[in-house]
Amino acid sequence: MLVTGASGFLGSAVARALAARGLRPRLLLRPASPRGNLAGLAHVPADGDLTDPASLARAMRGARYLFHVAADYRLWAPDPSVILRVNVDGTRDLMRAALEAGVERVVYTSSVAALKVAGATAPVDETAPLDPDEAIGTYKRSKTLAERVVERMIAEEGLPAVIVNPSTPIGPRDIRPTPTGRIILDAARGKIPAFVDTGLNFAHVDDIAEGHLLAFERGRIGERYILGGENLSLQTLLAEIARLAGRPAPRVKLPRAPLFPLALGAETVARLTGREPLLTVDGLRMSRYRMFFTSAKAERELGYRARPWQEGVADAMAWFRGAGMLP
Repeated sequence: MLVTGASGFLGSAVARALAARGLRPRLLLRPASPRGNLAGLAHVPADGDLTDPASLARAMRGARYLFHVAADYRLWAPDPSVILRVNVDGTRDLMRAALEAGVERVVYTSSVAALKVAGATAPVDETAPLDPDEAIGTYKRSKTLAERVVERMIAEEGLPAVIVNPSTPIGPRDIRPTPTGRIILDAARGKIPAFVDTGLNFAHVDDIAEGHLLAFERGRIGERYILGGENLSLQTLLAEIARLAGRPAPRVKLPRAPLFPLALGAETVARLTGREPLLTVDGLRMSRYRMFFTSAKAERELGYRARPWQEGVADAMAWFRGAGMLP
C-alpha cells in the first residue's frame, strides 16, 4: 500500500498505525522531505511529488491500496496557487494514477474545512458540504475543490474511495509545525496574551490516524466520515496550555475588527521574510464561526473513538520539548 504525506504530522501517524498492524507501507516522499518522523519505522520509500504526475504513476505501480494524506496545510502562502496545485491538481493526478494502477481501495484525507459551519446551530455533521465559492481562504477552498474531485471520480469512474474529514489534530510529531502546533508553541512560550472568541474541534493525531485505518477496514465507498474529538473554545485550549507550561492563562478577549490591520501588517512582513504569519486575515475571518463538529457517524459505523483532548495537548508539548522546540 502507498501512503502520501508520511513525513508530516498526520501522515506519519497513519504510517505508524499501519506499521503497528505488522505492515510495511510504501511511502511517497519528496527528496527534500524531512525524515525525522520516520525514524524506526519500517517502510519502503518511493520518490515522488504531488506536482509531478509521472512520479505518482511510478509510485502507484503494484500498490493495491492508497492512503492519500498529503496536503499543503497552510492558511497563508506568498503564492496561493501552490496550495491549489498541490491539494487539487495533485489529488486529481494521484487518483487518476490509482485508477490506472487498479488500486482496490482508497482512503482520501479531506478535512472538516470542506464542511459548512456558517449558520450552524449545532455541531456540523457529514450532511453539510461546503460550496467552494463560500470557502474562506485558499486552503479551505482547495480542500473543498479536492473533495469534489474525489466525489466525481467515485461517481463517474468507479474510484473505490472512502473520504475522511479530520478535525484539528494535536499531538506528537508536529514537525513543521502545523498552524495549530504553532499556536501551542507560542502559547506555551507566553506569546499569546489574549484571544478572540472562537471555537474548534480538537482530536489526538493518533486517534485520527486510527480512524483512517477503521475507514479502510469498515468504511463505505463514497461516504465521508468526520474524525474529530471534542469541541472547545480557543480560550479553554489556551488555558490548558498555560497550565501545563506553568504560565498564567490569558484572560483578555479581543474584538476582531481592530486585529485586521495587524493581520495585514503581519502578512506584509511575511512576504518579506518568507515566514508564515501567526495572524492572518483569513484566520480572523474564519474565527467568526465556532467550528464545531460531531463524529457520531464514524463512531457508529467505524467504531471510532477519541481520547480526551487534554492528552493531545500534553503529548504535543512533550514532543516539542523533546525536539528542542520548547524549553
